[in-house]
Amino acid sequence: MQAYLTSSPFFDYDDVGIQQFSDRLVEVGMSDVEKAVVLYYGVRDDIAYNPYVFDPASEAFKASACLEQGQSYCIPKAILLGALCRLNGIPARLGLADVRNHLSSPALIEWLQSDVFVMHGYIEMYLSGQWVKATPAFDAKLCKRMGVVPLEFNGLEDSIFHEHNGEGDRHMEYLTEHGTFEDVPYEKIVASVAQAYPHLKDNFKARQHHSLQQDS
Repeated sequence: MQAYLTSSPFFDYDDVGIQQFSDRLVEVGMSDVEKAVVLYYGVRDDIAYNPYVFDPASEAFKASACLEQGQSYCIPKAILLGALCRLNGIPARLGLADVRNHLSSPALIEWLQSDVFVMHGYIEMYLSGQWVKATPAFDAKLCKRMGVVPLEFNGLEDSIFHEHNGEGDRHMEYLTEHGTFEDVPYEKIVASVAQAYPHLKDNFKARQHHSLQQDS
């Protein structure tokens, strides 16, 4: 398990900001499950979801960069949660999958030219003798605006995107699982995104500050 507890250039929990964020959430005497739960909600709701900030630079995938930016998409948010877990002695690893989002905004589908999101990121934590999945991507404020039930997490059961939203419409469908990773497979992620959305190669930076809230 030591490999899933170490700091790395991406899971950079030696960063002062990450340590301060953890100290604000984690209280003395908490169990690992209790720590994982408060860290999940902290990342889910304190870091706004914004897919338009994708940046292919390796620095942009660091947990500390996600925290500093205050908004990001699924992969950096998962990495941040993983770094916080490792900081608190909870083994964590990154999971990646391709998913279809049936409730994407028209603007997002137009931007991607697809309703398939490649390299969707989630985190797995080792709690109570088992690996548990958590997806801290969509913050509660955004979910309310979109009419989607926010994902809850109890530290005991997997928490991945609901198959349906609050009205019974299909939401997120997992298509391909790419497995879990001890560290961030940066080159694999960037290559997969470039292959899936070649029209965006020169457009990532231009849309970096576009807010998802403008489409809602």
